[in-house]
Parts: sequence; C-alpha cells; structure tokens
Amino acid sequence: MKKTTLTVAILASLMATQVSAVDFYGYVRAGLGASADGGGTEGGDEFNKTKLGRLGNEYDTYSEIGLGQELFNQDGHSMYFESMFEMSSDGNLESESTKDDSANFAIKQLNIQAKGYIPASPEAVIWAGKRFYQRHDLHIIDTKYWNISGYGVGIENIKLTSGAISAAVVRADSDVDDTTGELNTYYMDLRYAGFSPWEGAWTEVGVDYAIVNPTDEQEAATEDFDDGLMVTAELSQSFSLGYNKFVMQYMTSGLAQNAISQGGGWYDYWSGDVSDAKAFRFISTGDLKLSDSIVINHVLTYGKAQDHGDWLDKEEMFSFVARPTYSWSSYNKTMLEVGYFDQEKTWDSGVSEKSGGTKFTIAHALSTGEDFFARPEIRFYASYFKDNENGNTFNSGKSDDTINYGVQIEAWW
Repeated sequence: MKKTTLTVAILASLMATQVSAVDFYGYVRAGLGASADGGGTEGGDEFNKTKLGRLGNEYDTYSEIGLGQELFNQDGHSMYFESMFEMSSDGNLESESTKDDSANFAIKQLNIQAKGYIPASPEAVIWAGKRFYQRHDLHIIDTKYWNISGYGVGIENIKLTSGAISAAVVRADSDVDDTTGELNTYYMDLRYAGFSPWEGAWTEVGVDYAIVNPTDEQEAATEDFDDGLMVTAELSQSFSLGYNKFVMQYMTSGLAQNAISQGGGWYDYWSGDVSDAKAFRFISTGDLKLSDSIVINHVLTYGKAQDHGDWLDKEEMFSFVARPTYSWSSYNKTMLEVGYFDQEKTWDSGVSEKSGGTKFTIAHALSTGEDFFARPEIRFYASYFKDNENGNTFNSGKSDDTINYGVQIEAWW
C-alpha cells in the first residue's frame, strides 16, 4: 500500500501541471523462450550473460519507467525533478504482482537537479537525491563498468577551458550478513571529461574512494574492510570506420572484485579479508562499420585480482563478445553474436578452479532503423551454449551444452 500510495502521489503531482511538459522515458525488455532439452526459459536461466553477451541470453521481464518535469525556471535558474521506477519479474507467469512476490517494484531514481545557481559556471548542475550517476555502459554484455549510483549529492559539468569537472558523494549501504547488518559506505567521486588530445579523440579520468563507515557494534566484524580506491582512465578515438574506446582501471581493497566480476564499483563484503586486495582491468570496445549495411559491435575485457578474499591468491578473467549486424533495410536486421570467456581462480594452496563458456546466437530483428542502437526491436533468436570447463550445466545436470530459442522485445526512449 505504501508503494502504491507513493507512486500515485508522484504521478498526481506531475499530472497536475501541463501534460505536454512531462518527460516520459525508460527501458524495457520481455519475451518468451524455450529449451531444446524441454521446458521454458525464465529469468535466472541466463548463462554468464555479462561474459558471453546478452543477445539470446536474457529471459527475464525488466522495465525502467521514468517521469521528469522542470518544476521551476526563472532568471536563468531552473529546478528539474527526475524519477524512475523499476518493474521486473522472472517472466514466467500470466499474472505477476508484488503481492505474491512474483514481480518486483523498486525506486531507481528520485532527485532534483538545479542549474544556474553557480554564476561562474551557469551550465553546472547541483543535484541531490537518488540517481544513476554518470554510468558507463557496455551494452552487449549488459554491464556498467563504472557505476557509482545511489543516494547522494554532487556538482557536475563545471566548465573549464577544455572539458569539465564533476564531483559527488554517493551513499551505497549493503547487508553484510545476518549478524553484522547493513553497513554504511560512502563513495567520493571526482571526474574530469572532455579533453581532446588530438583530432577525433576524447578522454575521461576519474577517482572513486569508498569509505567504510561501521557502527561501534560493527567494528570487529568489519576490521578487514579497508577503504577502497578505484581509478579509471578512458581514451576514445573515432575513425572513418567507426570508433573505439580503451579503458584502464585500478582497484584496491573491497573494490578489487570488480575487475574479475564485470562490476562497476560495488564493495565486496562477502569474500572475507580484502584489506590487501589489488586489481586492474582493461577494456576495449567500439563499433566497426564495414559498409552501409554491416556493423560489428565488440567488447573485450581482461581483469586480474590479487588477495581479494580469504585464502585467495589471484583470479584472472578474459571475455570477448562480438555482434555483427547486417541491415537488409531500415526495418529488418540479421544479427550474429559470438561470445567466449575463460576464468581461473587460484587459492593460496596452489589449487586452481577454472570456468569458461562459449555462445553463438543467430537472430533476426524487426527494427526501426539501420543504426546499431535503433530501438524498439522485436527479435527472433536461437542460441547455442557450451560450458567449456564444468560440464553438466544444462538439461538438469545431464549435458554441458544446450540450445535455447525464443522471441524478445527491447526498447528505450
């Protein structure tokens, strides 16, 4: 009832003003699927989606619905209200609701953004509330590799002679265990973006510092949770056939886990002693346009972490995903997505654990344009998955490979 009342109140306040002034935006995916081994697919059946690629490897229903409104504009000063709500489910029931926990409802964003309040930098924005804060995305593997989001306050887009500076403090609490309870963590985020070292190139650099803030009762249980550091540097280059972005990241303490988990900045409370952890990650991603009809989007990630948990020596992860797309016209596309990953964890004893997989997906889409990111799309797909290391992953533990097929819609606006 509280969630419903909150939603109705926000919608009513927005509708009370001129309807044409309301910004409506969001993202959605949904579909149906089945396995060649028998049975249907639903959310949770994905196989290493962030390492093998998302095309033909997403079976949930997920949506983010945003409503925004400029609430004040006078003498060069403005206040903008932003909201976003998540509605999601496993995607396996005709009737899904929060009442029986078959569907989820969540507040994703709820903030105010003020512009024009700094005379020396009128384009700068002062914001406060809950926000997706300047997230950096690798779309085809559904990963945000730089993602410090939550409740916070900040100033962004302070213009310099070249580029701009942004600074924020974001709170990201998390449950550690049943005895420790929710642990308070703050992120100090500082970024500089927009410098072009040569023609066709642009850069961004940033520092994130995670400060663990335990209560007196949590001190003993959190003694191995030192403050963490994450440094990110990006260089992007456009050229005649597309563009490419190179990313280098260095992490310490509880942030080291992100290098080998495709994470974007979450603090690792669950692996034990992370006080000496160190890690780095390299990312290469971009678009290669071979002709007016053929484009290849690709993502390569390599990460290595050291001492990131109890009795752990090191862990390495390599992932590569490519999605060639052929546009028959502005309204029809055929896509092939190929994914491969290999990961190895080595314990202090010298024992190693390996995991790896391969994926091939063929899909045809009814689309709305020839651009790679043109949406909405309705996709008809078939996917082959192979577990390269552990085996017996599919068909109720009877097989190391499988084929899934189905139809999916994806849209953003």
